[in-house]
Formats: sequence, structure tokens, C-alpha cells
Amino acid sequence: MKPWQEKEGSVTPKKKGAAEPRRPRPEWDEYFMNIARVVALRGNCLRRRVAAIIVKDEQIISTGYNGTPRGVKNCFEGGCERCASDLPSGAGLGECVCSHAEENAIAQAAYHGIALADATLYCTMSPCLICARMIINAGIREVVFENEYEFSARTKRLFREAGVKFRQLSEPQRRPAG
Repeated sequence: MKPWQEKEGSVTPKKKGAAEPRRPRPEWDEYFMNIARVVALRGNCLRRRVAAIIVKDEQIISTGYNGTPRGVKNCFEGGCERCASDLPSGAGLGECVCSHAEENAIAQAAYHGIALADATLYCTMSPCLICARMIINAGIREVVFENEYEFSARTKRLFREAGVKFRQLSEPQRRPAG
């Protein structure tokens, strides 16, 4: 008998550290979104912590989070004056030096020579119009997002016209890891 099998009326001891057989494994969407939530913790933008994960054939091929470009001081070190200002959300975006999570994930893939054609992008927030254009041009075919943030009709229309599927992760799949 295998350690995870049980006879009726008895419990077979399992090895220390073995997975609990009755605990369901997360579906792929939930799995990748849980990882995206952890990646978001690395974000150094003082305004918003957002992450993106690019997946192909159920394998993560790139990650990104909001923050300053490579080699530039992080926001918490004074790298972005807008982040340190008291401007309201959405104001002064032209002054922000931070890159969006989707932008960073696409740039990381390019930096390492990884093609993104037909990949899926998981992000903790819905993409903005600029990121949507990058997603389309990178050849990404599906976007799965957790929270909606100013997901404009124009962005949705652009995705539809380009044949990029997009969907918000449903509520039951948003349960925390653990």
C-alpha cells in the first residue's frame, strides 16, 4: 500500500513532509495568481505593488513587478519623485519613472531572449492601455487579472480586436495560499 492510500477504517501513516491527500491542489489559475501575489511583494513603487507572471505550457517564463528601471534608485530611496509626492492617484503619471509589472515581465523575457508568442499573462491588476499594447505586440494571447483598476473600454476593445482573451479571476479562485 502506498503512503497516501487508506484502507477502510484505518489510516496509513505518511512520511513526514508529505502532501495531505485530502487537501485539493490549486487549479493552474489559482497557482499562478498566488505566485503573482508573492512577486508583488518585491515591488518598490511606493504607490502600488503590482505583479505580472508570464506562463507558457504551464511553466513560468518571466515575472515582473512595479518599480524603477534597472540601475535606477528604488522609489523608497528617492528614485521617483512622483511616488514621494502627495499627488492624487492618476495625477502626474508622465513624471513617474516606474515601470509597470507587465512592462517589466515583457522586458525581462526580451532581455533573456525568451519568445512570448501564445503565452498567458497573469497580473494582480488589470493592464493599462500602454501595457495592453505591449502585451499585444509581444504575442501574448491571454490575460488573467485579479483586480480591476481603471480597465478602460478602449483597452478591452483593443484586446478583442487583436484576439487577446482577457478575464478576471473568479472569486472562488482567489483564496489565499496555505
